[in-house]
Amino acid sequence: MPHIIVEYTDNIKHDIQIEELLMKMNDVLISYPTIFPIGGIRSRAIELKHYRVADGTEDDAFVHVILKIGAGRKGRDKTDVCDKLFATMEDHFAQLFSKRYLALSMELSEFSESGTYKKNNIHNRFK
Repeated sequence: MPHIIVEYTDNIKHDIQIEELLMKMNDVLISYPTIFPIGGIRSRAIELKHYRVADGTEDDAFVHVILKIGAGRKGRDKTDVCDKLFATMEDHFAQLFSKRYLALSMELSEFSESGTYKKNNIHNRFK
């Protein structure tokens, strides 16, 4: 863990440089190696083709990020990471935000260790 899931509406797919966003978000998590093991970081993006925003009368768009982490991190650490991730999103989408209707959101999802199953040999590379 952690996992980043970026959902975005297909009406902005040509304007958002999604690979660059995923790299930036991974870099934020990598900058906290004592909180998140580098070998556990995963990010992915899902283009949404079926959605409705507000009343549906405009070509509105949205990007929603979910950060999934296992339990046990300190509250201050979670706040710092989330603040940095959201600031990264705001910066990445600043130009597009100034040109069109766009909603940005992010949520933190934390689950107990008893609710996850993991097997990962990628960690060995970073020891």
